[in-house]
Amino acid sequence: MTLNNQLETAVKNTVEQLFSVRLENVEITLTRKDQNGDLTVMVFPMLRHIKGNPAVIGEQIGAELAKTDLITSYEVIKGFLNITVAHEVYLKDFNDILSQSDYGKSPVDKTKSGVMVEYSSPNTNKPLHLGHVRNNLLGYSVAQIVEATGRKVNKTQIINDRGIHICKSMLAWEQYGNGETPESTGLKGDKLVGNYYVKFDQEYKKEIADLIAAGKTEEEAKKEAPSLIAAQEMLRKWEQGDEAVVALWKKMNGWVYDGFETTYKNLGVNFDSLYYESNTYLLGKDVVQIGLDKGVFEKDPDGSVWIDLTDEGLDRKIVLRSDGTAVYMTQDIGTAIQRVKDHDINSMVYTVGNEQDYHFKVLFLILKKLGYDWAENLYHLSYGMVELPSGKMKSREGTVVDADELMEEMTDTAREIAQEQGKLEGMSDADKGDLYKMIGLGALKYFMLKVDPKKSMMFDPKESVDFQGNTGPFIQYTHARIKSILKKSGFEQGDLKVATDLALTDKDAAVIKLLQQYPETIEAAARNYSPALVANYVYELVKEFNSFYQNVPKIVEESNTNMKQFRLALCFKTAAVIKSACGLLGIEVPEQM
Repeated sequence: MTLNNQLETAVKNTVEQLFSVRLENVEITLTRKDQNGDLTVMVFPMLRHIKGNPAVIGEQIGAELAKTDLITSYEVIKGFLNITVAHEVYLKDFNDILSQSDYGKSPVDKTKSGVMVEYSSPNTNKPLHLGHVRNNLLGYSVAQIVEATGRKVNKTQIINDRGIHICKSMLAWEQYGNGETPESTGLKGDKLVGNYYVKFDQEYKKEIADLIAAGKTEEEAKKEAPSLIAAQEMLRKWEQGDEAVVALWKKMNGWVYDGFETTYKNLGVNFDSLYYESNTYLLGKDVVQIGLDKGVFEKDPDGSVWIDLTDEGLDRKIVLRSDGTAVYMTQDIGTAIQRVKDHDINSMVYTVGNEQDYHFKVLFLILKKLGYDWAENLYHLSYGMVELPSGKMKSREGTVVDADELMEEMTDTAREIAQEQGKLEGMSDADKGDLYKMIGLGALKYFMLKVDPKKSMMFDPKESVDFQGNTGPFIQYTHARIKSILKKSGFEQGDLKVATDLALTDKDAAVIKLLQQYPETIEAAARNYSPALVANYVYELVKEFNSFYQNVPKIVEESNTNMKQFRLALCFKTAAVIKSACGLLGIEVPEQM
């Protein structure tokens, strides 16, 4: 039983004894740093069940708790009961933490229905960029965190491999490519195809300018430009199954898939299942008739089908055009239903930017109205845009921050800073190269994930690769430092158990307190779909450990055998939790740095 659970049980029993009331929950938080104590019991919420002055009630509860072995002292400040936990309790709890090899995580319960987490979902007309990086890191980390709570997770993406934007790249390659391939150019396939997307836009703009010069309005010119008309014709042929167009589509998409796979591997993310829009874009049309039969949808005189959500504060939304073709909403309805058929899941998380907030409100509401029970368990992991100090990105103009180039830049930046600080003396060039990549990617991932997903963010590569402050390299360096301490001491894991009669310093207890919070941090991060909670937790743990290390006697030279064993065990478990937490963020930590 964790310390918080022990205290909660003790408070419940005390309240029942004093006031003949059995509380369902007891709110317990860490005591504010400007006050005495370790943990604070919130008395104010109890006033719903107990009448009286909160300070007096807190005093009565504190006096009873002081009779137990759980606490050594207490202090009541208004409606807050601050208690100081007995060292023996901390040490017993620490022994329990030491006994758990995968501390903080729950084993996957295969009897429970799983969760599907969707992320990435790129278009196959350009390489992945900075926005995709945040998307992938968020989705992958959320999947790791949810799985750590014991749920089965299926990581998926829907690849947007059809549509006019795909045809634009295809058409430009046909007209200007001279048969070049990834092999002949040495370019990754997604970059080659992306170049032709940019080329299409350049030629399209020239045509618009020529038409305007010839007397057309801008609106007329945009519609009548030969390139756009040709791309629309190519899309029509693809939808009709034209052999030549489909063959070109398969070839160029194949190049892009290979390029994406390389980027995903370098970024350290993966998927358990894949969906392709070319296979799903007709899904949902059959559901429209079901919705009409149930009265969920309504048909307009022109034959189009809508849903009226004005009573819910939204608007009317089309689900089928008058010509019988589907819209994106129709596809998403059908795809959600198909995924539940394909996999043992009853929950889905969609990692998609906040510009789609309205779309997902409507989607989830439609699925609920259609009667799908699992629609209650759908979540839009909405996130803000990523900007650079240099400004916003534009795909069509080729001014995006390429994901591969960003990762290379992060590695180069890590190399420069590490060499300036002389932190890697004595390592081989090969080991240094691997470490630069680990530091660079760790910096990128941590900087992206420490920010609440809902917030937009400014990403500064140089700032992220700092060996001090709230950064990935600072956390990685602390892990390596602890490993060095353990190596110098000759510490062997063995049967980890420490004496429970030691006199701890405040610094010893502070590290244990943070270790105790790891399981509930994972639970909270999974509940809120927020890797930021794990990222900022591990930073606090690292800060507290460094303060501990600077303020206690040199651990390796400690003369008290039991105290030395305890502090080495504390180092060992802190390193294990740092590695575990970083793993949930997709970040590797080095043994040496």
